[in-house]
Amino acid sequence: MSRRIALVVGTSTGGVGRHVRSLAEGLRERGHRVVVVGPASADRAFGFTEAGLRFAPVPIGAAPSVGDPAVVLRLGPLVAGADVVHAHGMRAGALCALAGVSPLVVTAHNAPPSVGGPLSAAYPVLERIVARRADVALGVSGDLVRRLRAAGARRARMAVVSAPPVGEPLIGREATRADLAVRPERPLVLTIGRLVGQKGLDTLLAAAPSIADRRPEPVVAIAGDGPLWGALHDTAAELKADVRMLGHRTDVADLLAAADLFCLPSRWEGPSLVIMEALRAGLPVVATRVGGIPDLYGGTVRMVAPDDPRGLAAEVGRVLDDPDLAEELRSRARRAAEALPTEEDAVAAADGVYAAVARRWSAARGPSW
Repeated sequence: MSRRIALVVGTSTGGVGRHVRSLAEGLRERGHRVVVVGPASADRAFGFTEAGLRFAPVPIGAAPSVGDPAVVLRLGPLVAGADVVHAHGMRAGALCALAGVSPLVVTAHNAPPSVGGPLSAAYPVLERIVARRADVALGVSGDLVRRLRAAGARRARMAVVSAPPVGEPLIGREATRADLAVRPERPLVLTIGRLVGQKGLDTLLAAAPSIADRRPEPVVAIAGDGPLWGALHDTAAELKADVRMLGHRTDVADLLAAADLFCLPSRWEGPSLVIMEALRAGLPVVATRVGGIPDLYGGTVRMVAPDDPRGLAAEVGRVLDDPDLAEELRSRARRAAEALPTEEDAVAAADGVYAAVARRWSAARGPSW
């Protein structure tokens, strides 16, 4: 059955926007009529219009704004004809709820922000609004689902999220390592992510000298950009370790092919699309025991506590120093990759939620005369 579906997204620079685009394209392929609603910056970053999707610009920012009442007034009429509205992120979900949008599905993609910012104080209020007004509340990790239930959500469950394929390497391992000036015998420890506090890259830099204290000396490569670029670059330059700040990269498949180990020192992660990408590349992974990582990757990746440079360095070193362990982790990665949800799985799961919501609304309205 074809439905009119509105996908609402706020300001996004990473996995949320990629997921929404994948979902929009998949739903369109299933015959649904889809419109994406969000800030113009999201369209520029993720190419909704370029993909032939309908896009309606609405300035849903990352933090509370004096413009929020106008956004609420605009959202209601804009999505009034939709059979289901699916908001991504707590801000987008709460604004839709305040606009009286229904039926409403909301996916929580991130943990509460760090204490101190304007969104930190507002977040519990947004969470309660979403939990009590959304027909279904989804969380990308078990801890988010538990938070939604504690906030009053009657129907809270896990969302299905998949990393879009990064494609095949274009130039391969040897050529990429040559471009990075990494000699064949030197281990390459790679991380990829936005340079923000949540990603814990200061912990990786603090661990780097201990990781480097072996022969041949490993190279630590950090790919990505973001507001902490300058601070991280300056810190890396002072270290007694070979840390390469690679900046924004479009050759993710080649970087993964060139690496010997993937490291993710985040303070919180949901399903971590980048871990999915690393597992598909058959890489050993060392990550922090936070958010959705223990639920989704237990027994596959090596896990350490967040904000523990000594523990992170020890675990990375253990994998680098033990070829048998590294090979076992590569085997686990390949097996786990086969079981990861696909984009089609994510679309089918969302479509199933929409169908259930539509049935409940149809039953509540009763027969039409």
